[in-house]
Amino acid sequence: MATTTGPARIQLAGRTVQLAWLREHPVQATPLFARARAEVGHARCLCRRPALRLVIRCTRAGRYHVAGWPGEGEHHHPHCPFHKLGPGMSGRDRYSTQAIQETDEGVLIRLTTPLTSLLAQPETRDATLEETNDETGSRRSVGLLGLLHWLWEQARLNSSHPQTGRLTWRTCHARLHQQLRETTINGRDMNEAIYVVPLFTPAAADANAAALDTFRARLGRHGTTERRALLLGQIREVTPTPYGVAYRLAHQRTPLYARAALHARATRSYRHALGKTAAEHDATRIALFVVERSPKGHLIAVDLAAMLTTRTFIPADSSYEVVMADALAAHRRAFVKPLRYDAADTVLPDFVLTDVTPAAYVEVYGIHGRAAYDRRKAEKQAFYQRQGGQLIEWDVAQPLPALAHPGGRRRCGPYA
Repeated sequence: MATTTGPARIQLAGRTVQLAWLREHPVQATPLFARARAEVGHARCLCRRPALRLVIRCTRAGRYHVAGWPGEGEHHHPHCPFHKLGPGMSGRDRYSTQAIQETDEGVLIRLTTPLTSLLAQPETRDATLEETNDETGSRRSVGLLGLLHWLWEQARLNSSHPQTGRLTWRTCHARLHQQLRETTINGRDMNEAIYVVPLFTPAAADANAAALDTFRARLGRHGTTERRALLLGQIREVTPTPYGVAYRLAHQRTPLYARAALHARATRSYRHALGKTAAEHDATRIALFVVERSPKGHLIAVDLAAMLTTRTFIPADSSYEVVMADALAAHRRAFVKPLRYDAADTVLPDFVLTDVTPAAYVEVYGIHGRAAYDRRKAEKQAFYQRQGGQLIEWDVAQPLPALAHPGGRRRCGPYA
């Protein structure tokens, strides 16, 4: 299968356009989308020859967009926006279609945490949203960490390529919002159900404050219901308060408040993200909060999931993975960090190198003398042997292994 070069290009009804143009000019592109959907039934991605199919979706608001064809993500070029790792390389594989369902209108997500409750009844946990596995072993709803990982994976924020440049929060915000426009969560448009903290600039300060006020106004009592919502941002610092803690976020002046018990539980569950690792390794802490509005108008966090990332927002499960991800980026390697979602027992590589064929795997071994860890290590080694790809291993008691690309200096260009 041949490879094309240049920015991502899409073919719609015989016309070739850049993906960036489609996303920036959705209204102008509407007639083209409608014609392609009616006449061909799908779009085509030109990252490979022959071209690969893309799904054309149309939201309830009449907004068109394209998405990867189910089951074909691994066939796209590793730098293509529609590329995905193959089966067994994501915690998403553990969900049933009840949890994450892709339709012609977009993606429907069933979140375990209810975002609305009836005021006339005591709040109860909806049995249909339980995380309990069904008879197939698939999860029927998505937890907070699973949703955070899904957003990161769909926005390709868990991948790094030397030609992409350093990811910034501006890039993260733009990519995440692209996913929000295409998604419904617990029956609500995700654009309304989640607030992604925007980049602060002096010029944007008033607009950002207005957007936060609009988000906050959606919370609380509305008729016979009590509404919660989700907020995603970077934790800058955690400071004590008389009743618990305040989460102070990057790019946002307004803090989130939480009880001490919640923060203690979250610290146990996400010890690398909420411990000292980030400060000691120039890393970042991303969190997805469930928030309420207090009677005085404060934002109260009632639940959260947290994720450690490098300073360029590549997720990491430990401080050692932060070191490895930074080293791979310094060696200009193209790689992906597989994400577990809510499945803690899933066996996944620490990193997958996508600039070699077949893909190579990177494993970081930071624990010694623990039987369960040694069994998991053996399972991974057996898996890689079956896959036939190169395995790069780093025992953290030793220096980093050789990480340079085996072909030496590679061609420039997005699809090099």
